[in-house]
This record gives sequence, structure tokens and C-alpha cells, in this order.
Amino acid sequence: MGKSQKPKTLLIVGGGTSGWMAATLMASRWPDINVRLLESDNIGTVGVGEGSTPHLKIFFDTLGIAESEWMPRCNATYKNGIYFSNWSSVPGFERYFHPFPAQTDDLTMPMFFKHIQARRLGRSETPHPDQYFLESYLTRNNLGPIAAECFPFNVAYGYHFDAALLGKFLAAKAEFLGVERIEGNVAQVQLNEMGEISRLRLDDSRTVQADFFIDCTGFKSLLLQDALQVPFTSYRDNLFNDAAVVLPTDAALEITPATDSTALSNGWAWRIPLRNRCGNGYVYSSAHLSADQAETELRQHLGLQDAEVSARHLQMKVGVVQQHWRHNCVAVGLAQGFIEPLEATALALTFNTIMQFIKRFEDGDFSGRYQDDFNREIGAKFSGIRDYIVCHYKVNQRTDTAYWRDNAANNALSESLQAVLHLWRHSDNFAADMRKYNLEGSYQAKSWACLLAGYGLFPALDAKASAAPDNGRGELTELAEFIRRCGLNFTNHNQLLAAHGVT
Repeated sequence: MGKSQKPKTLLIVGGGTSGWMAATLMASRWPDINVRLLESDNIGTVGVGEGSTPHLKIFFDTLGIAESEWMPRCNATYKNGIYFSNWSSVPGFERYFHPFPAQTDDLTMPMFFKHIQARRLGRSETPHPDQYFLESYLTRNNLGPIAAECFPFNVAYGYHFDAALLGKFLAAKAEFLGVERIEGNVAQVQLNEMGEISRLRLDDSRTVQADFFIDCTGFKSLLLQDALQVPFTSYRDNLFNDAAVVLPTDAALEITPATDSTALSNGWAWRIPLRNRCGNGYVYSSAHLSADQAETELRQHLGLQDAEVSARHLQMKVGVVQQHWRHNCVAVGLAQGFIEPLEATALALTFNTIMQFIKRFEDGDFSGRYQDDFNREIGAKFSGIRDYIVCHYKVNQRTDTAYWRDNAANNALSESLQAVLHLWRHSDNFAADMRKYNLEGSYQAKSWACLLAGYGLFPALDAKASAAPDNGRGELTELAEFIRRCGLNFTNHNQLLAAHGVT
């Protein structure tokens, strides 16, 4: 599709959250293009994480959909960030919170960086990240992220949600926007003489034609990877986890506005609080643990008896395609790649891919003029998130299983991740040098510092430096009081859900 010509028909192949996100965004942006979506009733959603970053709010804001409309229908709750438990064996650092951004960070973050810098020099400071950020305070006190109108600072937040219900909600929205849903199973992808996709043949002999195709067929990637033969690069050398086991439990009476990520023997377990249940799962390495062993360990972790609830086992294809856009096809969601759900980045990558494609497609007058730029940009997003996820495993100090020892010993690190770790050990100003060397991409210096400080990655205390007068205690007291008073503007999470109709 090298010439400048707006497509008359655009076909999204595959539903689920990614497919219907693409449908709603493209139909709302291009009302003069016939947007259609082909999906099979026999294929369910993967629905592993059921959590998001703040990108999901941006998605709904882009479409003008209010929380009071979609959250009750998807049993959704608010998410201030993620707790990480048992990832570190350093005393005092067994648990930390990774918060989303807030405008108050501009007032509190300088003190955080000041104190971690002093601790990195061997001084006896207080470097744990949890006491430096409003979002951490809100979560400890079970407060939602939406403040009273008189509070002049915004707090970013994500959501927990039922993935299947979200897909259905978006499908209804897309169809209201004029998207035509076609039910069927793809039997063959047919190419033209230029190597582009021309039509799909379904298993009932129907054919479906389009000018442009969006591949949302999940890990199978029937269009981009299978038909167009775009190579897939595995992340197996530095992300060992390739399987998950999933078990729901009853909803908690007090719903916390955070995801819990707890390190287990050969991976980690998530806990995602929805309005009607808790989503639980264990992401693990099949090279280190069998499926039966993983299920048994998850049940023990949750305190479940064997017969109480059935488990669902999943395989994960972790890695990324070498081209996200080839010829007249763009892959979105699992079809383009997957980084394990540790930081709930799947929907953020989906949203970024769709919006960047829309921009680049329009900039090129609906041609492939900016295809290479788009592929570099989305590839960089995947690489940046992968580095941050890999860092969680690389810097662990657990020695109780071969899994954790193997992760700590893994040296298959990108140059950018090696640079971040070098700055943490040697920089005189970590935040400034992260910007100086262009290492702030998918994650800002705040997030990197929360991770590394949250693990307690500091040198031994220096005897002379530790003996110096502690000038930070007073300012920490003032900081705690500032954050507490900010917190007075926020509402209990359960009450906030009720106020927004999520009952």
C-alpha cells in the first residue's frame, strides 16, 4: 500500500479488548472508513492481568466515556499502583509500592532523590520509597485517587476490571459507532501479487475483503506472523516466565486500590481486587516448575483447598515481532508481542500502538510512508518496558531456589539497562543523569528509583558517614505532615466506588 489513498474498508481480525479498542478508536477517528471486525464466538479472551496503567483512563477520556458508564458494567475498581512483596531479602525492604505519577511528585520527589543519594554514599538515611509519595499514602489508607475539587493537584491512576466484560462493553460502543461485527473463523489468508493481504477465507467458505487489516488474533498472529511471515523475537533469554495458572477468589469487603505482586518460589502471584471477586494468578517459568506444582503452590498461597475452585492454565509467548506494520497490516495486542503482566503494560502498549498508527497513517496520507518510523517507535516502547521488567528479576537477592539464582546471574541485559544499573551504583545525581543519557523512555527516573531503592540496593553503611548528624529527620516529619494533609482531600476507596455507581 505505497500510494496515498485512504482505505474504503478496514478489517480488524479478532475481538477481545485489543480488537474492540482498535475498533472504537478507529471508527471514532475515521467515520468515513468502513470499519469491520471479524471474531469467532469460539475464542475467548486471555484475560490474564485485568489491570491497567493510567493509559486506560486516557483511552476512555479520548472517547468521552465516563467512569460512571463503564466501571459498573465491568466490575471495575481504582488502582493507585502496585505492591511488590518478597522480591527482596534485604531487612526493611521486603515490600515496597510502585506508585503512578501525581502532580505532588514535583514537591516530594526532590527529597526522595536527596535521601537515596545520601544512602548510596553510605549515610544512614531513610531511602525506602513508600513515605515520599502521596499515592503511597493513599493506598496505605485505602483512599481512592480522585480528590475533592478544591485540591489543585491531579493524581494519575489505572483500573482493575473484568477483561471479558470490558470487551463486551467496547463491542457495544463500537457497534454504536457503526462498526460491523462479522462472526466467523479464519481458514486462509490470501495475498495478492504484491504480497499484501487481499481477502480472508472463512471456514464456512465465505470470503471477507478489505483494503487494510488489523491483526488482533492473539498469540497465533494469523495475519502478521503467519501469513506475512514477520519474524518474532523471543525474550526467553532474559524473561524466563512463560506460563500462568489462574484462580478467582471471593471479593474482599474492603477493596484496596492496588494490585499485589508477591514473589513465590519460581515466579510471582498477582492479586487484583474487582468489585465482584479477586483475580489471582501465578506467573512462573515452566523450565523451573511444573503446572501441577504451580497450581499447588498458588492454592497454598491463597489458602484454598484443592476442590474449592477450578484453575485455568495458560501458556505465554513472551517477545515481540520485528515489524509491527508490514504491507497493509498492523498487529495490535498479543499478535504484536507480549511482555509478562508484572507491570500491567499490555493495554498501554495496545493503546500506544493504535494511537501511533493512526497518527503515522494520517501523516503519510494513508500510505506506508512512515511505516519504518512507526516500527522503530513501537519497538522502542517494547524494549523500554522489557528492560524495566527484566530489572525486577536481575536485582533480586533471593537465593532460596534455582529460579531466583538464575535470574540474578542472568547477564543477557540490554545496553540501556546496563547503563541504568551503572548510574544507580556510580552517579552523583541519578535523576539528572537518567535524563542526560536519554534513559527515561517507557519509565521515568522516579519509577526506576522506586524499584531499586524498594529492593534496598544500597552499599554497606559507611561508619564515618553514618556517624554524621542526621539533618533529614525534621524534613521527613514535615514531608509526612504535608502528605497527610493532602490525603484529607481524598475519599475511602469503597465509598468512591459507590459514589461513581460501582456498587
